[in-house]
Amino acid sequence: MEKERLNKYLASCGVCSRREADRLIEEGRVMINGRKAEIGDKVRSTDKIEVNGKLLCGKEEKVVFAYYKPIGITCTERDKFADKKISDVVKFPVRVTYAGRLDKDSEGLLLLTNDGDLIEAMMRGSAGHEKEYIVKVNKEITDDFMAKMAAGVYLRELNLTTRPCETEKIGKFTFRIVLTQGVNRQIRRMTKELGYQVNSIKRVRVVNIELANLNPGQFRQVKNEELQVLYNLCRPKRM
Repeated sequence: MEKERLNKYLASCGVCSRREADRLIEEGRVMINGRKAEIGDKVRSTDKIEVNGKLLCGKEEKVVFAYYKPIGITCTERDKFADKKISDVVKFPVRVTYAGRLDKDSEGLLLLTNDGDLIEAMMRGSAGHEKEYIVKVNKEITDDFMAKMAAGVYLRELNLTTRPCETEKIGKFTFRIVLTQGVNRQIRRMTKELGYQVNSIKRVRVVNIELANLNPGQFRQVKNEELQVLYNLCRPKRM
């Protein structure tokens, strides 16, 4: 039976991404047949592998869910100080984790999966995967504001300029924006730099997956052609 690298195996079991798996291994939280795992270890499916003291049950069929994250839910699995975590409010049929975060004060589409390789691909900022948002701000939107948002905004606290992006004014206080990078709280930081304040943010699309008619707290499994297109866009060589 062929061996594979431990971090890849953990990712294929839906535990986390390969990068996160390396961190767990370095922290001594992964055991192989009763000994602490080391970076670079290789394993077989017959090995006894434990993560945080829990025995892995092996690889599962890969699934992807589209979930409408409500405001107030935190994208975390381990923060004991978080009031509400996704795992507290929704019980998915298999163990999944999120492919890209959505901050506590924002709502909308979050993709969850047990495919660690897909998570890794989607969280790679250089890949430029699109994420679309509907944003409401505290004062009337001007043409100058829209032009500056689209051109890229210099964020002083991070000392970086955001990538040019697609924007569209859709109301007096509302606009649509499509981002292709993963800067923490990017929209809030961009609007603040331009003298505006965000009242609400809703993510309505990630790559080709749309929020559609989901209500807060609901989820659906992504299947068939929609799933195929997602894999083709994120990992062209996979399928």
